[in-house]
Amino acid sequence: MPEPREYPGIGVGSTAAVGPCARFAAPPTAPADEPVPSGAEAIAAAGAALAEALEQVSAELRAAAAEHPGETLGDVLSATAEMADDPALADRAARIIAEGNGPANAMTKAVAEFAATLTGIGGYLAERVTDLNSVRDRTVARLLGSATPGLRTIDEPAVVIAHELTPADTSSLDMTKVIALVTEVGGPTSHTAIIARQLGLPCVVRAAGATQIPEGALVAVDGARGSVVVAPDEATREAIVRRMERHRALATDTAPGATSDGHPIQLLANIGGVADARSAAGKAVEGVGLFRTEFVFLDAAAEPGVAEQAGIYREVLKAFTGRKVVVRTLDAGADKPLAYANPAHESNPALGQRAYRLVRSVPHLMEHQLRALAAAIDDCPDTEAWVMAPMISTAGEAADFRRRADEAGLGARARIGVMVEVPAVALCADQVLQHVDFVSIGTNDLAQYTMAADRELGALSDLIDRWQPAVLRLVEATARAGAASGTPVGVCGESASDPLMALVLCGLGITSLSMSTPAVPAVRFALRHTPLATCRAMARAAIDAPDAAAAVSAVQELLDPRVREAMSLD
Repeated sequence: MPEPREYPGIGVGSTAAVGPCARFAAPPTAPADEPVPSGAEAIAAAGAALAEALEQVSAELRAAAAEHPGETLGDVLSATAEMADDPALADRAARIIAEGNGPANAMTKAVAEFAATLTGIGGYLAERVTDLNSVRDRTVARLLGSATPGLRTIDEPAVVIAHELTPADTSSLDMTKVIALVTEVGGPTSHTAIIARQLGLPCVVRAAGATQIPEGALVAVDGARGSVVVAPDEATREAIVRRMERHRALATDTAPGATSDGHPIQLLANIGGVADARSAAGKAVEGVGLFRTEFVFLDAAAEPGVAEQAGIYREVLKAFTGRKVVVRTLDAGADKPLAYANPAHESNPALGQRAYRLVRSVPHLMEHQLRALAAAIDDCPDTEAWVMAPMISTAGEAADFRRRADEAGLGARARIGVMVEVPAVALCADQVLQHVDFVSIGTNDLAQYTMAADRELGALSDLIDRWQPAVLRLVEATARAGAASGTPVGVCGESASDPLMALVLCGLGITSLSMSTPAVPAVRFALRHTPLATCRAMARAAIDAPDAAAAVSAVQELLDPRVREAMSLD
């Protein structure tokens, strides 16, 4: 048995689990002594072998994506397959072969160059480096005749530990046997963290050295504390069992969201497609607070037609008959480029023509999507439809979106709103709210743009922390403007999934919280055991704190003991 040891990291979620370690095998690397092709014929053959390997990787990724239709994972796998299809990558690798390198080394060097470019650009494109590395690893494995990176067959529930987990890696896992996820890299908004939240799994990222844990060793993973403990003692194991029993009991409460003194706050689900919608519809949520429509476009070689789009939107709306669905229009660009929408190169696409800003170059995409939504909503009169545009920056843009929605016939069919992701909108919220029926705050992007920190860069996780007082002040400014005009202000970023932060958001005046469905029971419990006055006191304490850590501590001091116990903060 290994000696007891703790590997601290960044925790995701509030759950915990104990089980044997199953390590994700390290991918093969290009050997230093790889034979170098000599002569034009051999060089051409090596280039052809590399191109064929890329084609096989692309086909593998597309097949995996097809097993997750209408899911966020499927969308990401499709986008990764497009990376493998990129002729620029194959061409650069071929040139490196001609410069005197074997194909596996050439692939490694070409990806390193592309990755450096994406990292330098930052923002959304920097997030794609993990996916690019996945293409490299799978291509190198094929070139070397090695096994594709993966995990041994799991015969019993296990804690999966890896240096990093890409979407392609995740698609190969039998998630029914995975009880927790641990990675050595990544941040709170990395792919691994997102998947963990969607599935309600305890997760710890940036747990340095975790891949040194022996295969089969008993491990305790605590998402609330950001802790990975090898060979936990009996007291630790029993505490986790009791804690998870309490956590499961929370799901028996299916009442609408409200504080202990009856102040209502809607609890909604974030979804990424039809499959997500059908799953969430069976849960105790009051509707959908964020329906990401990108999946309709990312898998298509050309813009989907109005009728095709309407059919997909109709399926989501029907799943929530009698409830509310907030639809976000196309959020393409940056890390989600579309060949038919983003043909021009941008040096910093995270700050370029993405999302709503595509109306500047391809306005027909917005026009067709709004018409498709109008048609779908017509066929679902019992679903309360709300439609919002992402990446709005000015009151003028909000007014323009309202005009476009009205021209498409949505004005009489749905409530029209915009997202608050850019600090400029929060600062001018009173002007923006004159043109819309509601706003929804995307706290992930709002924090990223406010703190000038890439949300995927783990080394800056302290800056991108959702508890940063500067970010909370922008949320407060938006909520205050909403209260003054009687306009609903929701939050659909991952901040809403943190029960402690949910209390602060309620105290700031937020009217709805949207999150991954597994997070809803804990948030509901925290609200139902806290009066509105305490939520407001928590909000003031967080905003007045000098930094994120102090904000958390100040709010915890005001917690009801029952909530503290449920969140395992003692």
